[in-house]
Amino acid sequence: MAGLAGRSAGAAPRSVDVANLAGVSQKTVSRVMNGEQYVSDGVRRRVLEAADELGYRLNHAARALASGRTRSIGVVTLGTALYGPASLLMGVERAVRDTGYALRVVNTMEGDAAGIAGAVDSLLDQGVDGIVISEPIDEAGGADLSVRVDVPVLVLGAPPPFAAPRVVTAGLVSHQLARAVTEHLLELGHATVHHLAGPQRWYAARDRLGGWRATLAAHGRREPPVIAGDWSAASGYAAGRRLVLDDSVTAVFAANDDMAIGLIRALLEAGRRVPEDVSVVGLDDIPVAAYVSPPLTTVRQPFDATAQDGLKRLVHAIEHPDADPIPVQEPPVNLVVRESTAPPPNRTTP
Repeated sequence: MAGLAGRSAGAAPRSVDVANLAGVSQKTVSRVMNGEQYVSDGVRRRVLEAADELGYRLNHAARALASGRTRSIGVVTLGTALYGPASLLMGVERAVRDTGYALRVVNTMEGDAAGIAGAVDSLLDQGVDGIVISEPIDEAGGADLSVRVDVPVLVLGAPPPFAAPRVVTAGLVSHQLARAVTEHLLELGHATVHHLAGPQRWYAARDRLGGWRATLAAHGRREPPVIAGDWSAASGYAAGRRLVLDDSVTAVFAANDDMAIGLIRALLEAGRRVPEDVSVVGLDDIPVAAYVSPPLTTVRQPFDATAQDGLKRLVHAIEHPDADPIPVQEPPVNLVVRESTAPPPNRTTP
């Protein structure tokens, strides 16, 4: 292929660059990228290889605007009705209204390792000015995704899976939330705290497990075996049926409220009182948490505040690419103490 000339280092690749590298005309590049006929297979292959090497993509939406921008923000999110991801997406939708940008959402499916890369490519092809990654699952197994991103990226609650010109993050890490829950139970006088964990492909489940584990270690407490759940009340109920067989259990931290509610149901059915015999804490503060029996102690997640802070910093990165990023403002941990926690049997509050 012919060499490139006149292209500055770091500049976004253009169709003329692809044409020079492939040794064809710009019109031929346009025909190939638009899927037109009358191009030989060999020429088509050379153009596509050159475009891939340069990281060039045909941006139809951006070309339609004289400014080269669409004033739109794309969101990659898991297609799920689970409370946490759904609430965060709603928070993003509300926050975008105040920015003057349009919102474009692409859902991924759990179990699709290429889902995030495909979603990002789809949004970039639509010419979005920035991307929000609200993807709670590590589908790539910790590996970087082979996708090139040339716009600022906001990551909500998960590590960035690829490189971008500017990556900003927002939100409390679940590690801090788990620490607050575990310390609350230890301060009540419990010798240790059992943990009902979420599925470990989820970033939040890993963080909550790590926060619980680190807090027990910091206090020199015994770490009980972890019980695995799947976020559902049914898995919490199954875990409760196992825990009632161990009379030494006096405190349980469930990684979300649904599992905590199922767990409480199993304990009560087996004659274990909550909180007199066993204290239970959840996480999220779903709307029903205040109305179950007993009302559930939990941690309220600031979904709206996280979305607003993140979108403000993403728009700043889009509109002021050479400016310093806006400092992160971490919201305080909001532990909501209700009636599902108490000192262990035969103990008083220290």
